[in-house]
Amino acid sequence: MKHFIQISDCHIDDNAQTMEVDSHINLAKVVDKIVTLQSDALLISGDLTHNGTPHSYKKLKEILTSIETDIFVIAGNHDDSNNLASEFGACLFDCITLGAWDIINIDSVQLGKTSGFVTKNALTTLDKQLQHSNAKYNLIVLHHPIVPMNSAWDDALSLENPQDLFAVLDKHPKIQAVLFGHAHESAEFDKNGLKIIACPSTATQFNDERRIGFNYYTLFDDGRLDYETQWINS
Repeated sequence: MKHFIQISDCHIDDNAQTMEVDSHINLAKVVDKIVTLQSDALLISGDLTHNGTPHSYKKLKEILTSIETDIFVIAGNHDDSNNLASEFGACLFDCITLGAWDIINIDSVQLGKTSGFVTKNALTTLDKQLQHSNAKYNLIVLHHPIVPMNSAWDDALSLENPQDLFAVLDKHPKIQAVLFGHAHESAEFDKNGLKIIACPSTATQFNDERRIGFNYYTLFDDGRLDYETQWINS
């Protein structure tokens, strides 16, 4: 059995005030909670910063200092890939192995656009990774939602070509769930037995939820996946 934590959409900026909240203090509150939990990895599913500046990544690293577990990150549409790699290059990943599970990343970010798109090359690479995965079970993580959110969220800002992604996912029955951020809300969907899980933001939500939060996962050796969205007053 393994545990990991997913946080998303931290939106750290040079100034603490971002989107009418203090994203620095809010992330620090989340970190204070995270360090009390048993975890084998921390996954940050994009939009680590708000404007992708070098200083914002340095500030993020400072806020995360007390995290002792391994940190893994993917880029979101607000991130700058070069500045992200400069500070978090060792945390970028294609695949994380946790016990009987592989967590595989597919890039959905389009340069200069809010919405996501998975390229043919990215899909081919994902297909090959899944074919060669020695794990009993797989999780997929990307930044953008892959299903309608059924909320106030504008689905036009989600993944533009989810059908292309599902064409690959449907070939691989070892996939137990797909995780994403971007929509700043907690939600779960089911597509033919596949769990599709949205992670809330550590900065602010885009719905009526006033709290900040993260997802805490338990991966069992028999393929079961449990998770709890942990909420914190901002």
